[in-house]
Amino acid sequence: MFTGIVEEMGRIKLAKPGNLVISAAKVLNGIELGGSIAVNGVCLTVASFNSSSFSADIMPETLRQTNLGLLGASDRVNLERPLTLEKPLGGHLVQGHIDNTGRVTSAIRDGEAIVMRLEAPPEVMRYIVVKGFIAVDGVSLTVVDSDTSSFQVSLVDYTREHTILGGKQIGDLVNLEVDIIAKYVEQISQARSPGMTVEFLREHGF
Repeated sequence: MFTGIVEEMGRIKLAKPGNLVISAAKVLNGIELGGSIAVNGVCLTVASFNSSSFSADIMPETLRQTNLGLLGASDRVNLERPLTLEKPLGGHLVQGHIDNTGRVTSAIRDGEAIVMRLEAPPEVMRYIVVKGFIAVDGVSLTVVDSDTSSFQVSLVDYTREHTILGGKQIGDLVNLEVDIIAKYVEQISQARSPGMTVEFLREHGF
Protein backbone atom coordinates (compact mmCIF):
# COMPACT_ATOMS: atom_id res chain seq x y z
CA MET A 1 0.00 0.00 0.00
CA PHE A 2 1.22 3.50 -0.90
CA THR A 3 0.08 7.11 -0.48
CA GLY A 4 0.64 8.63 -3.91
CA ILE A 5 3.18 11.08 -2.43
CA VAL A 6 6.28 10.64 -4.60
CA GLU A 7 9.48 10.54 -2.56
CA GLU A 8 11.93 11.09 -5.38
CA MET A 9 12.46 10.82 -9.11
CA GLY A 10 14.72 7.96 -10.06
CA ARG A 11 16.36 7.38 -13.42
CA ILE A 12 16.37 4.27 -15.58
CA LYS A 13 19.89 2.89 -15.65
CA LEU A 14 19.10 -0.19 -17.72
CA ALA A 15 15.90 -1.37 -19.39
CA LYS A 16 15.71 -4.98 -20.52
CA PRO A 17 12.67 -7.06 -21.49
CA GLY A 18 11.02 -7.87 -18.18
CA ASN A 19 13.55 -6.04 -16.01
CA LEU A 20 14.42 -2.50 -14.97
CA VAL A 21 17.48 -1.19 -13.15
CA ILE A 22 16.75 2.17 -11.55
CA SER A 23 19.17 4.66 -10.02
CA ALA A 24 17.82 6.14 -6.80
CA ALA A 25 18.83 7.54 -3.42
CA LYS A 26 16.08 8.15 -0.85
CA VAL A 27 14.01 5.02 -1.51
CA LEU A 28 17.10 2.85 -1.04
CA ASN A 29 17.02 3.68 2.68
CA GLY A 30 15.72 0.54 4.38
CA ILE A 31 15.37 -1.36 1.12
CA GLU A 32 15.40 -5.16 1.27
CA LEU A 33 15.18 -8.05 -1.17
CA GLY A 34 11.57 -8.92 -1.87
CA GLY A 35 10.38 -5.54 -0.68
CA SER A 36 8.12 -3.28 -2.70
CA ILE A 37 8.69 0.05 -4.42
CA ALA A 38 6.14 1.90 -6.53
CA VAL A 39 7.60 2.85 -9.92
CA ASN A 40 5.31 5.27 -11.79
CA GLY A 41 2.57 3.95 -9.52
CA VAL A 42 3.27 0.27 -10.24
CA CYS A 43 4.08 -1.88 -7.22
CA LEU A 44 7.28 -3.77 -8.12
CA THR A 45 9.31 -6.27 -6.10
CA VAL A 46 12.97 -5.52 -5.47
CA ALA A 47 15.05 -8.29 -7.08
CA SER A 48 18.48 -6.86 -6.26
CA PHE A 49 20.05 -3.62 -5.09
CA ASN A 50 23.28 -1.83 -4.24
CA SER A 51 24.16 1.55 -2.76
CA SER A 52 22.91 3.54 -5.76
CA SER A 53 20.29 1.50 -7.59
CA PHE A 54 17.84 -1.39 -7.50
CA SER A 55 16.41 -3.80 -10.04
CA ALA A 56 12.89 -5.14 -10.41
CA ASP A 57 11.42 -7.82 -12.65
CA ILE A 58 8.24 -6.99 -14.57
CA MET A 59 5.63 -9.54 -15.58
CA PRO A 60 4.27 -9.51 -19.16
CA GLU A 61 0.79 -8.57 -17.91
CA THR A 62 2.25 -5.54 -16.12
CA LEU A 63 3.99 -4.46 -19.31
CA ARG A 64 0.70 -4.75 -21.20
CA GLN A 65 -1.32 -2.78 -18.65
CA THR A 66 1.16 0.03 -17.85
CA ASN A 67 3.64 2.40 -19.48
CA LEU A 68 6.69 0.66 -17.98
CA GLY A 69 7.43 -1.11 -21.25
CA LEU A 70 7.99 2.28 -22.90
CA LEU A 71 10.82 3.22 -20.54
CA GLY A 72 14.39 3.45 -21.76
CA ALA A 73 17.80 4.33 -20.34
CA SER A 74 17.94 7.80 -18.71
CA ASP A 75 14.13 8.16 -18.45
CA ARG A 76 12.96 9.49 -15.11
CA VAL A 77 10.40 7.67 -12.96
CA ASN A 78 8.36 8.43 -9.84
CA LEU A 79 9.41 6.37 -6.81
CA GLU A 80 7.69 5.72 -3.48
CA ARG A 81 8.29 3.26 -0.67
CA PRO A 82 5.33 1.42 0.91
CA LEU A 83 3.19 3.04 3.57
CA THR A 84 4.21 2.32 7.17
CA LEU A 85 2.53 3.14 10.48
CA GLU A 86 5.08 5.92 10.99
CA LYS A 87 4.43 7.50 7.58
CA PRO A 88 1.76 10.22 7.30
CA LEU A 89 -1.04 9.56 4.82
CA GLY A 90 -0.63 12.80 2.91
CA GLY A 91 -2.27 11.59 -0.29
CA HIS A 92 -4.75 8.70 -0.45
CA LEU A 93 -4.62 4.92 -0.29
CA VAL A 94 -2.89 3.66 -3.42
CA GLN A 95 -2.43 -0.06 -4.03
CA GLY A 96 0.08 0.07 -6.84
CA HIS A 97 -2.27 -1.99 -9.03
CA ILE A 98 -2.79 -0.05 -12.25
CA ASP A 99 -6.33 -0.11 -13.64
CA ASN A 100 -5.39 1.08 -17.11
CA THR A 101 -3.44 3.75 -18.95
CA GLY A 102 -4.59 7.19 -20.02
CA ARG A 103 -3.25 9.76 -22.44
CA VAL A 104 -2.47 13.45 -21.96
CA THR A 105 -4.67 15.51 -24.30
CA SER A 106 -4.03 19.06 -23.08
CA ALA A 107 -2.10 21.10 -20.52
CA ILE A 108 -3.22 24.68 -19.92
CA ARG A 109 -1.82 27.18 -17.44
CA ASP A 110 -4.30 28.40 -14.82
CA GLY A 111 -2.58 30.97 -12.62
CA GLU A 112 0.27 29.20 -10.84
CA ALA A 113 -1.01 25.75 -11.79
CA ILE A 114 -1.20 23.67 -14.95
CA VAL A 115 -4.56 22.05 -15.64
CA MET A 116 -3.96 18.76 -17.42
CA ARG A 117 -6.67 16.80 -19.21
CA LEU A 118 -6.29 13.06 -19.58
CA GLU A 119 -8.28 10.74 -21.81
CA ALA A 120 -9.17 7.45 -20.12
CA PRO A 121 -11.09 4.28 -21.05
CA PRO A 122 -14.64 3.61 -19.78
CA GLU A 123 -13.45 1.10 -17.14
CA VAL A 124 -11.56 3.97 -15.49
CA MET A 125 -14.03 6.79 -16.12
CA ARG A 126 -16.83 4.91 -14.33
CA TYR A 127 -14.97 5.55 -11.05
CA ILE A 128 -13.98 9.17 -11.70
CA VAL A 129 -15.70 11.67 -9.40
CA VAL A 130 -15.09 15.41 -9.34
CA LYS A 131 -13.11 16.23 -6.19
CA GLY A 132 -12.31 12.54 -5.84
CA PHE A 133 -8.85 10.97 -5.93
CA ILE A 134 -6.90 9.49 -8.83
CA ALA A 135 -3.29 8.28 -9.00
CA VAL A 136 -1.52 9.37 -12.19
CA ASP A 137 1.88 7.70 -12.65
CA GLY A 138 1.75 7.12 -8.90
CA VAL A 139 0.96 10.73 -7.98
CA SER A 140 -2.09 11.33 -5.77
CA LEU A 141 -4.21 14.02 -7.45
CA THR A 142 -7.69 15.48 -7.09
CA VAL A 143 -10.07 15.40 -10.05
CA VAL A 144 -11.21 18.96 -10.84
CA ASP A 145 -13.47 18.21 -13.81
CA SER A 146 -14.60 15.31 -15.98
CA ASP A 147 -16.77 14.33 -18.94
CA THR A 148 -17.67 10.95 -20.42
CA SER A 149 -14.20 10.14 -21.72
CA SER A 150 -11.68 12.35 -19.91
CA PHE A 151 -10.88 14.18 -16.70
CA GLN A 152 -8.80 17.11 -15.51
CA VAL A 153 -6.28 17.45 -12.70
CA SER A 154 -4.44 20.54 -11.48
CA LEU A 155 -0.67 20.39 -11.08
CA VAL A 156 0.87 22.92 -8.70
CA ASP A 157 4.51 24.02 -8.99
CA TYR A 158 5.74 21.53 -6.39
CA THR A 159 4.14 18.57 -8.14
CA ARG A 160 5.58 19.58 -11.51
CA GLU A 161 9.06 20.09 -10.06
CA HIS A 162 9.22 16.93 -7.93
CA THR A 163 7.48 14.36 -10.15
CA ILE A 164 7.71 13.34 -13.79
CA LEU A 165 4.30 14.91 -14.46
CA GLY A 166 6.04 18.24 -15.00
CA GLY A 167 7.66 16.86 -18.13
CA LYS A 168 4.61 15.25 -19.68
CA GLN A 169 3.76 16.17 -23.27
CA ILE A 170 0.54 15.92 -25.27
CA GLY A 171 0.04 12.31 -26.28
CA ASP A 172 2.12 10.81 -23.47
CA LEU A 173 0.81 7.64 -21.85
CA VAL A 174 0.30 7.61 -18.06
CA ASN A 175 -0.59 4.92 -15.53
CA LEU A 176 -3.98 5.34 -13.83
CA GLU A 177 -5.24 3.84 -10.58
CA VAL A 178 -8.67 4.83 -9.33
CA ASP A 179 -9.56 5.28 -5.67
CA ILE A 180 -10.03 1.83 -4.10
CA ILE A 181 -12.89 3.21 -1.98
CA ALA A 182 -14.91 3.85 -5.16
CA LYS A 183 -14.55 0.17 -6.10
CA TYR A 184 -15.72 -0.97 -2.67
CA VAL A 185 -18.73 1.36 -2.81
CA GLU A 186 -19.69 -0.02 -6.23
CA GLN A 187 -19.39 -3.62 -5.05
CA ILE A 188 -21.47 -2.99 -1.93
CA SER A 189 -24.12 -1.18 -3.98
CA GLN A 190 -24.35 -4.05 -6.46
CA ALA A 191 -24.63 -6.59 -3.66
CA ARG A 192 -27.58 -4.72 -2.18
CA SER A 193 -29.31 -4.21 -5.57
CA PRO A 194 -30.35 -7.57 -7.08
CA GLY A 195 -31.86 -5.81 -10.09
CA MET A 196 -35.31 -6.23 -11.66
CA THR A 197 -36.99 -9.42 -10.46
CA VAL A 198 -40.51 -10.91 -10.62
CA GLU A 199 -40.84 -10.33 -6.88
CA PHE A 200 -39.85 -6.67 -7.29
CA LEU A 201 -42.46 -6.12 -10.02
CA ARG A 202 -45.20 -7.91 -8.03
CA GLU A 203 -44.37 -5.88 -4.90
CA HIS A 204 -44.76 -2.65 -6.87
CA GLY A 205 -48.10 -3.54 -8.46
CA PHE A 206 -47.04 -4.79 -11.90
